[in-house]
Amino acid sequence: MVNHTYQETVRRLSDRIVEAQRPIRILDAVKWDDTVRQSFFAAKCSALPRVDRAYYQSRPIGFDPLEYRRQFQEIGREVVRRLGQFNPVGAIMQRMCSEYETVVRMLELRGSPEFSRLSQALYGSAHDVFHAGDPTLADLGFMMTDTLSNIDDSPYLPDEERTINGERAVRLLQERLDQVFVDPEHRVRVILSDGIIADAAAGSNYLKVRKAARFNERDIRLLEVHEGWVHLGTTLNGLRQPVCTFLSKAPPSATITQEGLSILTEILSFASTPRRLRRLTFRIRAIDMAENGANFLEVFTFFQNQGLNRLESYHGAVRVFRGSTPSDGPFTKDISYHKGFILTYNFIVLAVRKGRLELIPLLFCGKTNLEDIRTLGQLIDEGLVEVPRFLPPPFADLNGLTAWMCYSNFLSRLSLERIEADYANLL
Repeated sequence: MVNHTYQETVRRLSDRIVEAQRPIRILDAVKWDDTVRQSFFAAKCSALPRVDRAYYQSRPIGFDPLEYRRQFQEIGREVVRRLGQFNPVGAIMQRMCSEYETVVRMLELRGSPEFSRLSQALYGSAHDVFHAGDPTLADLGFMMTDTLSNIDDSPYLPDEERTINGERAVRLLQERLDQVFVDPEHRVRVILSDGIIADAAAGSNYLKVRKAARFNERDIRLLEVHEGWVHLGTTLNGLRQPVCTFLSKAPPSATITQEGLSILTEILSFASTPRRLRRLTFRIRAIDMAENGANFLEVFTFFQNQGLNRLESYHGAVRVFRGSTPSDGPFTKDISYHKGFILTYNFIVLAVRKGRLELIPLLFCGKTNLEDIRTLGQLIDEGLVEVPRFLPPPFADLNGLTAWMCYSNFLSRLSLERIEADYANLL
């Protein structure tokens, strides 16, 4: 029998977390405005941008950080009082409160060295490893660069001209997402925006497209899969949760899983490209440089040396130092893509190996954290979480994915060095 009092308690606590985090907009709080870019180019890209602690203090985050840290502490204590120290759903909510406390503290310390250290605590570092003795994420960046550089000039990988403007991109994406999200109560809107750095960014039920950006058909497909199928899909699944409403929101630990799922889905749907992977790899290497003491100008030059133009190199360097200063260490969110991909891929490989296929779709219940998947399965059995209504095509039918992962289990055990020697005469 369902304990409605218990469900109501969980829902009430969950709603308090959702409400408390509402004014927190991490990317809005750390972005640099256009005057910084104009000054940087006016100085012929030869002087560090004038961004310091005073710059951020002149741009309030929109809430009292002391009050909001107190709120999350109080919610965390209330979770323990109402649900107990070791209640599974309570443990998830306690961790979320702790993360949001750290997020608020990080935003409070914009423009100081502590900002970068707190971002490492939330998102990780380029020096992180997956197991003792394994390569670091920075090592992954260098290995990926080596592989991708071997195919950079291949005539079999043509780079399509970007002839699609922002207005047409909005129309194309709206048409495609209308075919995917057909529930009239949960439709998504695609809108033009001048206020974002990235070419596109997903919100709760909308996708913003940068007005000045230019796209090709591959870019449109990528946005459909990454921003639409995954980011919007998991948000809408989270918004449908009747009890665990916190699944509609993504603290940093969930961001890592979300970005990893997005990259994995791109690859499984053949939407990704080597050019796309190069850009993600450059971000890891740039963060690694900044963690090792490089400043904005050095990271900007690195991007230029990789073939990016001045504006692309500027935006790449800004992604690394936003929230910080041009010489005080990086904002490490962008390692989430590769880090999350490795973690989610390994999880799916092991789920197939152990015959736990039912756990794979749970990644899409909302803004999930990989370490909570087993708990989510229990919460579904308890009636606290609903299975996801929308799944991206590669995950909606697990036959193809499972077949591939069965081979992947075996292929991962082969020695690439021995294979290279065996195939030397062929290559």
